Amino acid sequence: MPDLVTLYHSPNTRSTGVLALFEELGVPFDLHPLNMKAGEQRGPAYLAINPMGKVPALMHRGQLITEQVAIYIYLADLYPQAGLAPALDSPLRGPYLRFLAFYGSCFEPAAMDRAAKREPTSQMASPYGSFDDTVATITNRLREGPYILGEQFSAADVLWGLALMWMTSFKLVPETAEVTDYVKRITSRPSFARARERDTALAAEHEAAAA
Repeated sequence: MPDLVTLYHSPNTRSTGVLALFEELGVPFDLHPLNMKAGEQRGPAYLAINPMGKVPALMHRGQLITEQVAIYIYLADLYPQAGLAPALDSPLRGPYLRFLAFYGSCFEPAAMDRAAKREPTSQMASPYGSFDDTVATITNRLREGPYILGEQFSAADVLWGLALMWMTSFKLVPETAEVTDYVKRITSRPSFARARERDTALAAEHEAAAA
């Protein structure tokens, strides 16, 4: 069993997906909650760990791992017995890495630009080309479903399921049949229910502490 991983987490943030991923992995971990309502993520104790003051963040074997995509890759590879990442010699390894990287390099930047109502730059200068092409890329992939890798559920689905749930709830991504069916399929898994339950309890504790 690998050394215990510490997850720095705040409820109802991007790190909620990592909480769900740990539930899917079925492994013990050390949960270190940060009360963002009290500003703990910007306090000197946490900034000494992660100078960006962001979650999620992992500490494992004395090393800091940040950035959502890196965390998903790291954890799924660290616990291969869970079967959430294709092996290095699997033909699905390339598509798996592609759609994990696509989320961080294209999809989220496109969605955040849309949320901020920024004027789109030229496709040549944009890191993601166009918003419509970015959304079409993931929608077309989901059409081949039921998961990002077709019949194989993976850590990529934990990332995308929660992300698309938030993006559609804020009306940043069109609620097509492919997207809404996929979100329901992923977020109805027991791992997400358990992560939501923990987040609800943590959020109530943080609200009370900050009052």
